Parts: sequence; structure tokens; C-alpha cells
Amino acid sequence: MVDHWHRKREILTLLGSEKFVSGEWLAQELGVSRTAINKHIEGLIELGVAIYSVKSKGYKLASPVRLANEDTLKFGIKNRCFYFNQIDSTNGFVLQHVNELERGDICVAECQSGGRGRRGKAWLSPYGSHLYFTQYWQTAGNMAQLMGLSLIVGCSVVTVLERLGVTGLGLKWPNDVYLDGKKLSGILVELQGQADGGCHLAIGIGINLFMPQQIGAHIDQPWSDLSDIVPVLDKNRLIVGLQKQLSQDLTVFEQQGLTAFIDRWKKSDIFMDKSVNILLGDSSVSGVYQGIDEQGGVVLTTDKGKQSFIGGEISLRASFTK
Repeated sequence: MVDHWHRKREILTLLGSEKFVSGEWLAQELGVSRTAINKHIEGLIELGVAIYSVKSKGYKLASPVRLANEDTLKFGIKNRCFYFNQIDSTNGFVLQHVNELERGDICVAECQSGGRGRRGKAWLSPYGSHLYFTQYWQTAGNMAQLMGLSLIVGCSVVTVLERLGVTGLGLKWPNDVYLDGKKLSGILVELQGQADGGCHLAIGIGINLFMPQQIGAHIDQPWSDLSDIVPVLDKNRLIVGLQKQLSQDLTVFEQQGLTAFIDRWKKSDIFMDKSVNILLGDSSVSGVYQGIDEQGGVVLTTDKGKQSFIGGEISLRASFTK
């Protein structure tokens, strides 16, 4: 018996964004009933796939859906790849299985039902439209030695995307990748371990590939995706590239610390030399942004001179005051 995910993927393969295809034709091609086609189409729409449905014309995709291939991923990655059509959270999967994983193992999903970003914000996850990726890493270093890790991950994401031909990328402290001034990718690093002992890491990355219009309308900040820049994206190549680049950069970070990445960060830093406000809970500090220090903290020139700020709840906002 063909499982429902296999059938949905078959339907997406037959659907395109150029012309309509009838439900009858889809049913004939797949050897199923018209009712079954309707049910799967409805299921895909519930998962966030944008599908036009026009009476007497049929169906077509409103925007491309790029699915990864599990066999290709397993062939291209030396470590294990756990691939899901849908999962609650790729970070959650990794954190639940830290005792069974090896450094460099990854979890990838086409859709997350419980995806989240920094400070618990929901990450909207339409099926097959974006990348949902988590890499496991284990280190003997303590939590204090891992300060600035999300900055390393941001550098890795930029390196891989530039290799795929993406330009106009920038980094926003501490965990966002921007494209032409709008958010393209978010990073969520979660840790398990003791303050003075080794740590298990779940390094989560979400990248907007082809944002469906109806999903984008619910996002409360400017966003971007890769649809115009890389319209024919090889999702497998992106995933394999991220796993390899992250493994390489994490190894360097363990050996040399954040110092080895400061120049890479500075090259892409979107706030360099700009007036900003640092929000620390209910208070804020204004100054001119001067990049990051060797611990991954934000450096500002304020009326008190140069100051560094670091902490999980600090937010960085551009200042519009003159």
C-alpha cells in the first residue's frame, strides 16, 4: 500500500506552476480515484502548499515546491541523515536523541508542526517551501566557551548560499541572515549539558526558499526568500553543503575560538558603523555599532566610550534618531 506522503509527493511532481492539470488526469496517472486526489490536494493545502483550484481547469501550484531526496542526502553525507516529510521540530528530534547521535548527524524535514525561533517565536513552516535543518554536535567545552556559536553558524550559512550564487546577503547579530535588508534565515542553537561540563548541541537553521504568498502575509517583519535569485534550487545540494560547512566551521571554532571568524562576520555585518539601540529587558542603550568582540558580544561606542553587551535576551534595532 502506498503511504499518504508518497502519494502527496507524486501529486506535487505532476503538478506544476505553469499550467493547470485536471483532477481526472491526476487520478488516471496515479491509478487512484478522483475522490482520493481531492483528499490529498486538500491535505497539501492544509500543510501550507499554495495550490490554485479552478473549476473546469483543474489545479496548479501557485509557487514552486522543492523537495529533498532522502537517498541523495544519504549518499552525499558521511554522517546519518534523518529525513521527515513532517515533524514537530527538527531541533526537538535531535535533543530527544542526543545519546544516540554522532557529531555531524542531521535532521531535515519538509514541514514542522511545532517549529520555533528565538525566544519561543513560532516559525511558519509550509510544506516543501523552505529548509528546516538541524545538525547535532557534541563538545567537551562548557556553556561559557560556546558564547558566539550562533555567529559561527550565520557565517556558515552565508558561505554556502554564496557558493550557490546568492548575493546581497548580510548578518544581523546574533542569529539572523538577511537578503537585501530583509530576513532570509533564522538560527536557533539549543544546548543540553552542565554549566561546567560538556554540551550536546542542536543547531537549527531555517531558510526561506519559496514563501507562499498566503503564509508570508502572516509574518510580522520584512522577509525575503530565494525564489527570484535561485529559481531552480537544488535543495539536496544546499543541505549537503550546510552539513559539510558547519562541520568544518565547528571544528575550527573548537580549535581557535570565535577569533577565527571575526573577519568573516565583519564582512557581512549589516549594522557596522550604524546608530543602533540595544534593548536589555526594559532598558536600552544607544550608540554606534562597532561589530562583535572575541566573546561574541555587541560592541557599541556610547557616550561612556566603548562598551560590550552580551546575553540571550538582548535585541538589536536600528536607531532612527539623528
